[in-house]
Amino acid sequence: MKILMIAPQPFFQPRGTPFSVLGRLYALSELGHHVDLVTYHLGQNVSIRNVNIYRVPFVPFINSVKVGPSLAKIPLDILLFVKAIQLLSRNKYQLLHTHEEAGFFGVFLKYIFRLPHVYDMHSSLPQQLHNFKFSNSQLLHRIFLALENLTLKTSDAVITICPDLYRYVQKLGIARSLILIENVVEYARLFDDPDGLLSDVMDVNRVANRIKVLYSGTLEPYQGLDLLIDSAVQVVRQVPTVLFLIVGGKPDQIAEYREKIHQRGLEDYSVLTGSVSPTLAEQFVEYTDILVSPRISGNNTPLKIYSYLRSGKPIVATRLSTHTQVLNDSVAVLTAPTPVEFGRGLLKVLQDRQFGERIGRNAQKLASEKYSYSLYLQRMQKVLKSIQSTKLN
Repeated sequence: MKILMIAPQPFFQPRGTPFSVLGRLYALSELGHHVDLVTYHLGQNVSIRNVNIYRVPFVPFINSVKVGPSLAKIPLDILLFVKAIQLLSRNKYQLLHTHEEAGFFGVFLKYIFRLPHVYDMHSSLPQQLHNFKFSNSQLLHRIFLALENLTLKTSDAVITICPDLYRYVQKLGIARSLILIENVVEYARLFDDPDGLLSDVMDVNRVANRIKVLYSGTLEPYQGLDLLIDSAVQVVRQVPTVLFLIVGGKPDQIAEYREKIHQRGLEDYSVLTGSVSPTLAEQFVEYTDILVSPRISGNNTPLKIYSYLRSGKPIVATRLSTHTQVLNDSVAVLTAPTPVEFGRGLLKVLQDRQFGERIGRNAQKLASEKYSYSLYLQRMQKVLKSIQSTKLN
């Protein structure tokens, strides 16, 4: 099958949706399909068998696109729509596969070019307007809600990436075909080059004899880094050998959190590396002793959670639906989203090694039974077969 995929993101960059797009591309390639990807001018080129990457023209005044809704996306999405029409006019495709707001394009392109449409839903876009505090306009919210519902209603299949989002769409009762495909891909293995050592981004001798607690991911406010830093104050008083590794983030975010760490007197207990490659991020997971996800808002499961589960290391996370739709008390320490409770959760693992080892083993077992790549491929195949059967009918 020849597929046109539209991804309104900087691809590839090591963050949520681009990781998800990367996983879809590799899976479709592995299943024998050919994919033309249309994406922004920003991002790293990735070589994947049977995949061609087409980018919108270079836009000189847009050098980055932040996570979530942004004004920068408006001109880029217009260019993306035009580029998609150009490719659809020149080539014969059997399927249109869209991500995020490109699903809105799919509503029209599906009928113009008479193609089945798969909508890959990473979040509810009206909810994103609220979660990222992009706009308080009720009119804009209603427009996005109407467009989202129209996309769900007209798509031949809808993929959701987490149980909470699956239940949201299921409750609406308007999607023709709905499937849950969680982002369980081991992304680090998709990159051929080792791309660096831990010693390239930190002094490994300094941290060698410390108990290492890892946060890996973006440093957006909803990720809860303020909560983690505040909780660290009580933790280091009781376990002075602990060290917090914060892996990820842009330079301005790193500078902001360095200042917060300095204000709380935690310089000797913290290392901030900035953004690293997916392969190096995975090395950090293997290197550390405890893994944390202090997220304070949102509905989607953080991608890091699946990597954390596979590692067999103890996990400490906030007891919010973003985590509890995958994690439970047998595989992680789940706490209220406050510094005091999160600190207590960390101390529970730090002070009871056997307990930490037990929940780590349970986590690995859960990952192998429920979040394997083979199941991921089976579900991707199921989507494609449903599309093919619909076409035959």
